[in-house]
Amino acid sequence: MTSSINRELQQLITQQFPAAQAAGAVLPLEGLSGNSMKVSLPDRTLLARRSAGVWQMPGVNRQREYRILRKLSASGLAPAVYGRSCHWLLMEWLPGEVLSAAEFERALEPLSDIITELHRQPLTGYRLQLMPLLMSYWQRSQPSGRNLTWLRALKRLRHRGEPRPLRLAVLHMDIHSGNLVGTDNRLRLIDWEYAGDGDIALELASLIDMNGLNEAQQQRLIAACALRQNIDSGRLSRQIQRWRPWLLLLATSWFELRWQQTGENHFGTLAAAGWQRLSQLN
Repeated sequence: MTSSINRELQQLITQQFPAAQAAGAVLPLEGLSGNSMKVSLPDRTLLARRSAGVWQMPGVNRQREYRILRKLSASGLAPAVYGRSCHWLLMEWLPGEVLSAAEFERALEPLSDIITELHRQPLTGYRLQLMPLLMSYWQRSQPSGRNLTWLRALKRLRHRGEPRPLRLAVLHMDIHSGNLVGTDNRLRLIDWEYAGDGDIALELASLIDMNGLNEAQQQRLIAACALRQNIDSGRLSRQIQRWRPWLLLLATSWFELRWQQTGENHFGTLAAAGWQRLSQLN
């Protein structure tokens, strides 16, 4: 279903593209965030991303996303970004199809090339720190939704401290089949809202857990990335394992907060499964 363009968004579009005077239409896009829209104008197609307001998830900041995309503009890895307003981020619409699960599995080696290219970009200046992010989820959750497993996991990780990075690099932090678009005979990444600077092993740990890679797939990915980035694969694999408890708590906190916000049982089920796994960790 299409709808008319929001006035603030229309002003942003005409500021960036003065010739686009005719009002276009927007098509809301499905996704976990639910704040992306395809904007169809007479001569071009754009993507508009809206701030989520009170439903904004911890770690998401459209101003930071805009600045990171600007820094990556020459890399060809990300969509071009055109401008931003108080509530909107306007960028290039990438034609093409997102990968299916089967295509994603076959693309592990080409994906390692993209990851390596991303990790070679100049740092953005936005350092990712997981403990403040995890604490933000706890603080923004409803007191009735907090549980002992959550509290113990936070205390355990705080005491342990974040792993010392093997190598700092620009990270996407949300790489899955739905965020990879095949266009112009290459893969490009979309949805950069969680991007920042962090440990290269954190990126791979996130990719492995988010996509449920089996042991053979994990080893293929780790070996390919280690070779391309000139890192010992065993050392990289051990560092990935150090990050996985952090990512399990991060993902579970995300599902818990989203469930509290939306009441959708799907998120509640995922959160419950995460708490169960965390309760089994020492």
